[in-house]
Amino acid sequence: MRVATDIGGTFTDLVFFDYDKTNKEVTTVKVSKASTTPGEFEKGILNAIKKIDLDLRTIEFFAHGTTVVINAITERKGSKTALITTQGFRDVLEIGRGTRPDLYNFNFKKEAPFVERYLRQEIQERINYLGEIVTPLNTDNLDDLLHYFIDEGVESIAICLLHAYKNPIHEKKLCEIIKQKYPQIQVIASHEVTREWREYERTSTTVLSAYVKPIATKYLNNLTHNLQKKGYHHNLYIMQSNGGITTVDDVKANPITLIESGPASGMLGGVVLGRTINKQNLIILDIGGTTAKCSLIENGVPKIVTTYTIEKTKTQAGFPILTPVIDIVEIGNGGGSIAWIDSGGKMRVGPHSTGASPGPSSYGKGGTSLTTTDANVICNRIHKDYFLGGELKPDFDSIEKAAEPLRKELEMSTVEIARGIIRIANSNMVNALKSVSVNKGYDPRDFSLVVIGGGGPMHGAYLAEELQIPEVIIPLNAGVFSAFGMLMSDLRRDYIRTDVLDLKQNNLNTLQKVFDEMEKESIHAYEKDKYEKEVIHFEYYLDLRYNGQEHSVKLKLNDVKKLNLKEIEDAFHLLHKKRYTFKLDDTIIEIVNYHLVAEVKVNKPLIGKVEAKNTSVEDALITTEKVDFDQQGIFLSHFYEREKLNPNWVIQGPAIIVESSTSTVIPPNCEGRIDSYANIIISKKNTNELR
Repeated sequence: MRVATDIGGTFTDLVFFDYDKTNKEVTTVKVSKASTTPGEFEKGILNAIKKIDLDLRTIEFFAHGTTVVINAITERKGSKTALITTQGFRDVLEIGRGTRPDLYNFNFKKEAPFVERYLRQEIQERINYLGEIVTPLNTDNLDDLLHYFIDEGVESIAICLLHAYKNPIHEKKLCEIIKQKYPQIQVIASHEVTREWREYERTSTTVLSAYVKPIATKYLNNLTHNLQKKGYHHNLYIMQSNGGITTVDDVKANPITLIESGPASGMLGGVVLGRTINKQNLIILDIGGTTAKCSLIENGVPKIVTTYTIEKTKTQAGFPILTPVIDIVEIGNGGGSIAWIDSGGKMRVGPHSTGASPGPSSYGKGGTSLTTTDANVICNRIHKDYFLGGELKPDFDSIEKAAEPLRKELEMSTVEIARGIIRIANSNMVNALKSVSVNKGYDPRDFSLVVIGGGGPMHGAYLAEELQIPEVIIPLNAGVFSAFGMLMSDLRRDYIRTDVLDLKQNNLNTLQKVFDEMEKESIHAYEKDKYEKEVIHFEYYLDLRYNGQEHSVKLKLNDVKKLNLKEIEDAFHLLHKKRYTFKLDDTIIEIVNYHLVAEVKVNKPLIGKVEAKNTSVEDALITTEKVDFDQQGIFLSHFYEREKLNPNWVIQGPAIIVESSTSTVIPPNCEGRIDSYANIIISKKNTNELR
């Protein structure tokens, strides 16, 4: 029996599987949704467990994804953090980069660093770019520094010394002294976070990991303790941003790997679904209560980036993070996104959200703002009897009160405002989808759109029509699909090391030696978690560039034991031309980074075909009511119960298909086919039929 939980900004989702290990067939699936409980996130998980009366003593595998790290950073609720760095580099964190996200935007603001200057202190030492010690480490003033930090109430210390990615000997010594003398302070060094170069980015990543380390450690300890009290006595696995799971101890050592924990699992679940139904090119969109996340999957493989930026806008450069992350674009546009009027008198939706508390006005819990969820309720796209899985009736009085300021400002009716909110929300999400497809040279017409999250199935058909995507796929239990993705994840650890070297025949031995060292490091880490060397699967990547370039492209190596220089060169030229439209055949190629992926496959269930139920279309029909489809008009529409739909049925629009965690909207010009895996496939009706 396996369980996965995903904490979002508004809801905490749970998926439970009971399956036969012999044939890997799932015999039971249960889902649960509870309100997220900010400040004590583990309570939301325990509430979701209680809802389905789950006995944790029967569970052998528990995976968990969380927003605790990204929330602590974006809300500035991390711990008081100090930085120790090489003499002369105290202000690297504040200087940052000179690049601006929007060159001619005069509203640009330089963000305040996470560590103020008085808590950024220097220590005498120096290692050069070759890893050679130029100035030995001098710890004479270390005790004075640490006493100063303690007096200032510092809870966590980040250590980032110059060129420690190449030789971390001084960082290791500092960590050893601090942990031995001052165990009450959390400490993390840059070489434990990343062995990749770029001084500012490395410092930023280390500081952010230190900033969230105390809160993440406390949270994970509390969660582990509460699960044990409830009878769960196996390893707790945590979803990372790279699409793999790992142990709690591994995450506590470097919590920044959780920066996109929840969204990554949804994307991975989409990949597994695509492989099951033989769809290799996907655009996956996850619309939750607070945000919408999307990613493009080409040939069945998610794209992993090792440099990620948070809080980047037209007026802010954001904060770079050097950690492997599934390439995701995230916008502040979800079910709880607030509709508001800007200074020009135009209505906007998001990025601010009502969150889990008080939530949209329709929840009747004190929310005073009109949101995307409220707009869908007004248009009857969410039926009043199936709101939040039927657990709550929409509070229409609160909706009217929340709409009042907008009605006065815009001189429109509540229904007109609701239509506008949905239209603006769709426009925002279309722009996000373009940023992972059209803006990167991909034609959306060559992809299928997979929509997940509580809001995805309500908006998917309209987004696909705007981008001319031929079909929309809504998987079973789409509203809790991110939690499902965790049950399909393997253990994964990424090791990245910078060592700039010309790609030449006589350097291939050095290349193999570096990968050998990284393999040994990964084997040692997995052995501490009681995994044998034989079960570890390795993948090898190189970040390559032409001599004189600033940035690189990532190339996968087929066999690191039998390297062929010509094959690597040809593959790089082709990849560079695809990415940048040109190649330079006579230019020296440089190796920048070595990237090792070490995975341990987890025994997991297969997505099985569903058997036809002894039901008719009439059995699945709940009611027939008017639904507002905006510009298409108001139509009498059938509402169907998803659990009673059979494979190969075709549901003609206009229709709404309801389930416990979401509702699927099939517009009048579309139809929804139920495939053999119970997915809903929405596509445009045949033009001739419409005539």
